[in-house]
Amino acid sequence: MPYANQPTVKITRLSEDNVEFVIESTDLSVANGLRRVFISEVPTIGLIPLTSDDVVDKLNYSTECQCSEFCPECAVEFTLDVKCSDDVTRHVTSRDLISTNSRVVPVTSKLREDEANEYGETEDILIVKLRKGQDLQLRAYARKGFSKEHAKWNPTAGVAFEYDPDNALRHTTYPKPEEWPKSEYSELPEDLHEAPYDHSAKADKFFFNVESTGALRPETIVLSGLRTLKEKLMNLQTAFQQEMAEEVLRV
Repeated sequence: MPYANQPTVKITRLSEDNVEFVIESTDLSVANGLRRVFISEVPTIGLIPLTSDDVVDKLNYSTECQCSEFCPECAVEFTLDVKCSDDVTRHVTSRDLISTNSRVVPVTSKLREDEANEYGETEDILIVKLRKGQDLQLRAYARKGFSKEHAKWNPTAGVAFEYDPDNALRHTTYPKPEEWPKSEYSELPEDLHEAPYDHSAKADKFFFNVESTGALRPETIVLSGLRTLKEKLMNLQTAFQQEMAEEVLRV
């Protein structure tokens, strides 16, 4: 049976950190489902924000790996060896973490090496402070996971979508519409601040903005999220079909 809706997608902007796109001919529930999946169910490699694009799909989840604790099949090893010999406090940061995999490094290290970085100098992530005579040696393992389990695996700095830029659906109330800034997606002339109420309209056009932490490219977040949602729906369909088949046998 054909789908009731045939959604269309148009990418309006793509950069190192953001992807903006428009989805039409779908429902609010689907749009919100995508938003939630992008935030909480896209796998990354966690510890601090680490570049994960080229590696995350090849790693096993630690709960599914056959090793006893950590191995290259389920984790990436980092080492750190820092000593403070001066009177000035030594800041131990993400710059001091040494990765065994050149494709998995702190996001701040990647940005520092990227000459096209639009934000200029990037501050490294502070781990701990050492005073004179103190030293720190450690071995750390970054594992694959998703932010529904812990926020350290969240690949997004923010995910937003808008579906009623001129408030024609009255999804909110403006006491004085002229005092509110217009949406960047508004189609109203300059002298109008709110569209007439349309009681028969429904939300079917959604303006998305997905911002990455740097752990994954923004387009990777979107594609991985779509795969995850599709897999969940397929599992639901399979479970429903099995339940229906069992119900028929019971009858």
